[in-house]
This record gives sequence, structure tokens and C-alpha cells, in this order.
Amino acid sequence: MRRRRRIIAVAFVLPALLLLGALVVYPVLFSVGRSLFDASGTRFVGGGNYVEMFRDPATLRAVRNSTVWVVVAPTLLTGLGLVLAVLVEKIRWAAAFKVLLFLPMAVSFLAAGIIFRLAYEEDPDKGVLNAAVVGVHDLVADGSSYPGARAREGETARKARGGAYETAASLSPGAAPVALPLVGVKPQDVPAAARPAAQAASAPPAAGELRGVVYLDFTPGGGGRPGEVDAEEPGLPGVTVEAVRDGGAVASATTAADGSFAFTDLDASGSYVLRLPGANFAAPYTGVSWLGPALVTPAIIGAYLWIWTGFAMVLIGAGLSALPRDALEAARMDGANEWQIFRRITVPLLAPVLTVVFVTLVINVMKVFDLIYIIAPGPVQQDATVLATQMWLVSFGGGNDQGLGSALGVLLLLLVIPAMVFNVRRFRRSQS
Repeated sequence: MRRRRRIIAVAFVLPALLLLGALVVYPVLFSVGRSLFDASGTRFVGGGNYVEMFRDPATLRAVRNSTVWVVVAPTLLTGLGLVLAVLVEKIRWAAAFKVLLFLPMAVSFLAAGIIFRLAYEEDPDKGVLNAAVVGVHDLVADGSSYPGARAREGETARKARGGAYETAASLSPGAAPVALPLVGVKPQDVPAAARPAAQAASAPPAAGELRGVVYLDFTPGGGGRPGEVDAEEPGLPGVTVEAVRDGGAVASATTAADGSFAFTDLDASGSYVLRLPGANFAAPYTGVSWLGPALVTPAIIGAYLWIWTGFAMVLIGAGLSALPRDALEAARMDGANEWQIFRRITVPLLAPVLTVVFVTLVINVMKVFDLIYIIAPGPVQQDATVLATQMWLVSFGGGNDQGLGSALGVLLLLLVIPAMVFNVRRFRRSQS
């Protein structure tokens, strides 16, 4: 009878063991063996691939990025999950809120990666994050009057440092008005209130006055004369003009609707250079380079947080609902406030659940691949690479060195095993 039971037990377990052996044990043993051979798989190199792995700058960068992921992502997720689980308990529509936060878990990593790749687009007309950033920036900071414009260089104006333009010669108060021609102004950037500049350009200066006009040196339909103010050419209002003496700005003026400006309080015996600061022509603010080398890893971690926060909240919330209410009520009766209850009672009692959530997320983070592969653009993918993506890149993504790729896989396995063993042991202790 006992033998029959054993045979039945083996018969039930055998399919699972065969699948485990075929899909887990064999690939692990094959990878360990393959890591001991060169790229072609014909020459035995022993530990050469493991030595090369830690000499390769790309692999060292992957190790550094993986460390950032392991330290930052599980910590933030566990903290967010804890805070949200505690707050959700206190709101009326707790179930709906949990569903809303857990919903991203139903989205595949491929779809989530595409969503965030679009959200992180640097062009504010495409990327929603930069659209918001640019909108806020434009509310608190003034943009340039004529982005991309430039002065027509010649006898009148020349280029100066910092994107500025200045008069080619020094001028004194009382001199004839100076005309500063600009080109490269987009039609939509010319204000509707702009008036023709010809009259202002020919108006004589008052005694001790230094005046001039900034205008668009372009006649629609052609026929205009470059460097001269034609009858139909508009003045450009809102341009800042500085009077410079001995290298420093001593006065500033802003052009009127016809492009005219005037300095009336200058030293009549001095000579000045008129300068159009580069701020007049600075390119518009386009937002943050979310997927640039500096921010690509934090940006991808942000996408990962969006997906997994609901998971952490639900698990911690389940642990929170199992806490003994009498301990919490006793603390309230003893005069403890909510912060003291949270810090001294809730968190210590939830420590086992928080540990399981943290370790589970560490294991998951060590294997992250698809988000990085999808979100990080090609030129900066090396800046965002982790061990899983580096293993793929070395083996199949152009490196074609499956010996080194297998060594990276073995390293990743060795890093994940301690966390897995810790989780299994804690689970067994909780069961017993």
C-alpha cells in the first residue's frame, strides 16, 4: 500500500519535475558550461569570461546601474506602498482607489514602455511631461522676443559674445539714428501691433539723444534693399537694446511698436556701442531631456514605480488589515497620536510583510529588461543598461559573444539566489 502511494505521488510530481528540469535546471547548467568557452564555443577559456566581464567598462556600468535599481526602486516602492496602504484605509472609496492604483499591473511592460517613451519625448508638442514643464516655465519666466532671429551683419552690426549683436562703430548722443536690421524672424513672431519703421528711422534725434530703430529687414514679395529701411518693413517691438561703454552696459531701452528706441540720459561727451543682448534671440525653452544620459535611469525607474506601486500597496494593505486592532485602540486610549501609532506600532508589526515586499521587489528589479530596452533610445541605451540588458546585448544584440553573455547570466543568477533563499526561508518560518 505504501509503495503504491509513492508511485502515485511520483506520477503526480514527475511532470512538474520534467518541466523544471527542462526549463530551469538544464538552461542553468548549460549557461554555466557555456560561460567557460569563448565566443565561438569551441575553445575552453575557463574563468577568462569572468575576468573579462569585470574589465569591460560597459559591464561595470551595468553593475553600477543595477545597484542603483536595487537600492532605489524597492525602497521607494515599499515606502510608497506603506504610505498609500495606511492612507487608503482612512478614505471612503478604498476599494475603488486600490483598483485604480493596481490597474497598471494589468498593463504589459511592453505597453507601459511605449506609453512612457511617448510621455518622455523631449518635444513638448509630443511629450506630455515636457508640455507640462514648458507650460509652468512659461508662466514664471519670460521667453525671448524673437527666437532664432539674428542681425544682418555688415557695416551696421556685427556679432558679439553670448549670441548678442552690436553696432560695428561707436556712437555719440546727437548722432544720426542707427538702423539695426534683423532677419530670420518667423512671421508668427512679428506682433500684430508692429508698425512700419521707416518714419522712426528718419526722425532726427533730440539734443543729447542717442536713438535708433530695430526692424525686420525683409519686404514681402521682394524688391527691398538689404541693410536699408524700406517703406513696408516693420519695426520690431519688445527688443531690449543696451548702451555699452568700457565693456559694461550703462543704460537699457526697449523698442516701441515701430521698433524705435532712445537713450536720453547718456553723457553727451562719451561714445557708446549699442548692443542687442542674446536673450532677445534665445531659443525657446523646450523642457527637460528625460531620456538623456543623466536622467534616463531615474526616468525608467519612474515608469517602474508607476507599474508596481499598486502591487506593494495591496500586499501591505493585506498585512495592515490583519493587524490586531486592540493594540491600536489601546495606544489611542493611552494618548498616542496617529504619527506615534504609525511609527511605534504599525511599522514594527508590519515588518515581516514589508520585508517580503522589499525582497520580492529586489528579485524583480534584478531581472528588469523590457522597460529599459523599450524606453531608452538607442544612443543612450548603454547609459541605462543593467545586467539583464547587457547580457542580451553581449549575446545577441551585436556582441555575438555568448560565452561572455552566459557569464553575465551566471552572475545575475548568483545575485538573485540569496534574495530568493531569504524569501523562501521567511515564508517557511511564517507557515510554521
